[in-house]
Amino acid sequence: INFRHLLKFQQRVGHTNVPATHEEDGNKLGAWLNTQRQQRKKGKLDKDIEIRLNNVGVVWEVLSEQWENNFQFLVRFQQREGH
Repeated sequence: INFRHLLKFQQRVGHTNVPATHEEDGNKLGAWLNTQRQQRKKGKLDKDIEIRLNNVGVVWEVLSEQWENNFQFLVRFQQREGH
């Protein structure tokens, strides 16, 4: 059920980076996705589930992704503004 909610969220907003407190049709989708991330980090996430989540673009290391995105904004600013 949660995977279907994740797909619904992705179709609506264009990504799978669900906020931790987000609910989709009454289901705690954000909490569920965070649990999947934690299970993967511990090496306990079923490989088939991991593959399915990879295939829809789940970001496993959210903070690293945010840092990288912000760094790219900084690089573009520097190139544009020259400082």
